[in-house]
Amino acid sequence: MKKIAVLTLLAVQLLGTTFAQSPQVKTANGILEGIDDSGIRTFKGIPFAAPPLGDLRWKEPQPVKNWDGIRKADKFGPRAMQRAIFGDMGFRSNGMSEDCLYLNVWTPALSSNEHLPVLVYFYGGGFAAGDGSEYRYDGESMARKGIVSVTVNYRLSIFGFMAHPELTKESPHHASGNYGLLDQAAALQWVSQNIIAFGGDPKHVTIAGESAGSYSVSAQMASPLSRKLIAGAIGESGSLMGTNPTTTLAQGEQKGIKFAELAGAKSLADLRKLSADKLVEVGTNHEFELFPVVVDGYFFPQEPAAIFEAGQQAHVPLLVGWNSEEMNFRAFMGQDAPTMENFTKAVQKAYGSQAAEVLKVYNPSSDKEVEQVATDLSGDRFIGFSTWKWSDLHVRTGGSSVYRYFYARPRPAMRAEMGNAVAGLAGGIVKDASAKKAPAATGAVHSSEIEYAMGNLPTNRTYDWQPEDYKVSEIMQSYFVNFIKTGNPAGLALPAWSAVKSGSAAPVMHIDVNTRVEIEKSRDRYLLLEKLSKK
Repeated sequence: MKKIAVLTLLAVQLLGTTFAQSPQVKTANGILEGIDDSGIRTFKGIPFAAPPLGDLRWKEPQPVKNWDGIRKADKFGPRAMQRAIFGDMGFRSNGMSEDCLYLNVWTPALSSNEHLPVLVYFYGGGFAAGDGSEYRYDGESMARKGIVSVTVNYRLSIFGFMAHPELTKESPHHASGNYGLLDQAAALQWVSQNIIAFGGDPKHVTIAGESAGSYSVSAQMASPLSRKLIAGAIGESGSLMGTNPTTTLAQGEQKGIKFAELAGAKSLADLRKLSADKLVEVGTNHEFELFPVVVDGYFFPQEPAAIFEAGQQAHVPLLVGWNSEEMNFRAFMGQDAPTMENFTKAVQKAYGSQAAEVLKVYNPSSDKEVEQVATDLSGDRFIGFSTWKWSDLHVRTGGSSVYRYFYARPRPAMRAEMGNAVAGLAGGIVKDASAKKAPAATGAVHSSEIEYAMGNLPTNRTYDWQPEDYKVSEIMQSYFVNFIKTGNPAGLALPAWSAVKSGSAAPVMHIDVNTRVEIEKSRDRYLLLEKLSKK
């Protein structure tokens, strides 16, 4: 008995050592030690560029310095400087700092020989907020489907997008602005160089994102700095082609000059002396909260739309779509009642001499139809048209398959314990004891598909998820997984999904409890908005 007891104790000690052992990988910069407490190896807070501090503020990302020994990768790095614009976005990051250029990896691979497909996800938040540590972007669920998943931090707002004549002058590329996009490109370079150590295939990288993350995907496809580093792209709601245009470098520089004046800075050196908190404070509640993406001659040799028109973008499969209620009718009509008369007045106010053309296409036949038609117009103006334009251009010039979806599953009601919390625009919530309980959504609001697509409903305890929600999530995530693995979303036990063909009616996958393909019915809306955008 004593001998058996000793052997049992030894076995337990050996098992304990096995379970406690942390996974390690060797990257180009040094050894990382992650965690493995669920069968998925996770590495958090990996630096992919040098901290953009001091003289590196407003410079393109610089190489990471090598480290000696073993670097712990068990905590998310700091998130980029930002204000809490969109309510509780569910951050798990280690505070907030200009020192924010970190990424996170979830991998099911046990060795570097597995060559698994890779997903790199860019967060949304209007280029003003967000972080790779948010629960809804968590990569574990995708990793359990056989995909190496990566989330990436990038600089935001004033830190990520300010252009200025002095910045342009000091740049070896005679460019400024777009630092957030350059951060993303640097992360893709890091993935190309290092992901094999995590069991990923550097030649099988799909980039994805929602809202500003989707804009980012369209940007990376267009830029010569990154378009050769990707094998596929997924865009959820938005692109840089349409209602969110870029601006010229000269215009961007003028905005930078005005910001410096507002900050009381007489030079770039003065701006770099200001604290990060002070810069955020100066930009608060001004037009300088957001800085436009610029055609800088470096990241973008020309307008993204022109790059796509010329067929110079990444020629990779694209899965792209948007939601049924990207913006509510009140965003267009204000507090006016949704009547035919008020809708006509709102269109006339917004479009002037072009109002008659708009009313021919966005044409409710009764007061009952006004709310839906105004919601369609509001969503198209906000993000639907730019997403359509992206897909339409890539069908014509991209030389690869394009798959379109329309996401229509409304979120369920919030859980009772959420009290009077109301939904935030970017998917977070605003906890306000004085807020009135918001009416149930009639459609899928902006950003509501993220948890479904990424398989992360259980990480969001705000909403009272129903069995139907898990059914929709299983379908949508399966489409995404198949696309990431093969460039085609089709799969067994899923509704068949065909690619869009140039010159023919587009098949659109309507994702809901009753997921099915429908032939596009709204092309006339987007052709009109395209026509009006050129006037």
